[in-house]
Amino acid sequence: MRRAAVAVATTAMAVSLAACGSAKESDGGSDWSDSAAKKGDDIKVGLLLPENQTARYEKFDKPMIEKKVKELTNNKGEVVYANAKQDASLQNQQVDTMVTNKVDVMIIDAVDYKAIAGSVKKAHDAGIKVVAFDRLAEGPIDAYTSFDNVTVGKTQGEALLKALGDKAKDSQIVMMNGSSTDPNAAQFKEGAHSVLDGKVKIGREYDTKEWKPENANANMEAAISALGKDKIDGVYSANDGMAGGSITALKRAGIADIPVTGQDAELAGVQRIVTGEQYMSVFKSYPKEAETAAEMAVALAKGESLDSIANDKVDSATTKGVPAVIVPVVSLTKDNIKETVIKDGFYTIDEICTDKYKAACDKIGLK
Repeated sequence: MRRAAVAVATTAMAVSLAACGSAKESDGGSDWSDSAAKKGDDIKVGLLLPENQTARYEKFDKPMIEKKVKELTNNKGEVVYANAKQDASLQNQQVDTMVTNKVDVMIIDAVDYKAIAGSVKKAHDAGIKVVAFDRLAEGPIDAYTSFDNVTVGKTQGEALLKALGDKAKDSQIVMMNGSSTDPNAAQFKEGAHSVLDGKVKIGREYDTKEWKPENANANMEAAISALGKDKIDGVYSANDGMAGGSITALKRAGIADIPVTGQDAELAGVQRIVTGEQYMSVFKSYPKEAETAAEMAVALAKGESLDSIANDKVDSATTKGVPAVIVPVVSLTKDNIKETVIKDGFYTIDEICTDKYKAACDKIGLK
């Protein structure tokens, strides 16, 4: 499944996959291509990530992209990094700065996929190519790589139903979705609803501002107050950080032993899976996504075709036929920790099984 080609379902954002190939070069044509080709390996890649609270961005994405750019440019390529710290206005300013400083290409993981469109156009008008990373930004982007986000939501929903078992039809859950400014959150939600609707009662549902665990915690406290602590049988959480915030609220209310989903395979999330506080997470191959983004960026900066890299196309609300690579995902539970995060080198057993978690690790054979 991890390397198989997958399809992304059509969403409200009109994201769709089409036949293999890459889109034509945007305005500038051969002049841009000739100019880019002359740069060779001496290129400057702007990397703009959305926030630094989720562990993946600083721990995985940034160093992996930097490493791959170096590999692809004989150590001559430079990565200029900026983190928006969940501030869309700041990210727009960061894009403008990189345009002024004349980077050759940008990799952008947008804080707000709509708000970034104007800045993407500024880059486009300046002849700077843009790779939309993880989130499908609006504006004239040139390439896109992410995961099959609808499938992520389906995977989470299916896991939650499996955990509830025969009691699912009589169960009531709380849905803790991601931020409404993130297009991926809408896709996760769509996938989850396609599995959960009609199979389980959804007592309360929240779009959690900025994906913050503390906001999920407050939402969960509100749900407990509204529904009653004996009336919540499971929690759909769109990521691990919010799962942690939700679980804190559940524990404070004396609610235990109910399944909670997650995503991103954060270390704290994996440790909660080991102890049984969290039922599952979604494991995503960040190395594959990051390396693909770097490959696309370097190729675009050099004026090369993406035909050998991108095997799909996507449509955003503003741009059609964007060359894309969609990376598959895996459901992570206590039964496949060794085959996922440990095998791929995300964490070692020692990192997961610290003194606090050693007994739980031993119980599930993780040693």
